[in-house]
Amino acid sequence: MSTKFLLRADEIREIAPGHGACYASDHITVDGQKVGFMYREEPDNDVDSGWRFLSGNESQEYLDDSNNLQIYDVNTIANYDQGIVALLSAPCGSAFARTASDEFVVDDQPHDDDV
Repeated sequence: MSTKFLLRADEIREIAPGHGACYASDHITVDGQKVGFMYREEPDNDVDSGWRFLSGNESQEYLDDSNNLQIYDVNTIANYDQGIVALLSAPCGSAFARTASDEFVVDDQPHDDDV
């Protein structure tokens, strides 16, 4: 069974090109939820940006199922949520959470939900 993404390939525009690959939850790309939590870790390889994008509503069980997380170009995720673009130059080790007022703030709490 193939995944039905919220945006079609022909709807993806050049919003944040050149940032490399990332992991993102199906909550964003399939269900259309905004990015609620984003963090950057050391990249896995030369293509990986280190960025990880989650809605913030994923359970640990959901995150443990690798079928719910996919690799995308960061530009693709920027098309789903342009609010991430201003933060993409943040260094590895950075983490941001979206507030109720729809703004991202630095999240310096320890997390065990690495993708």
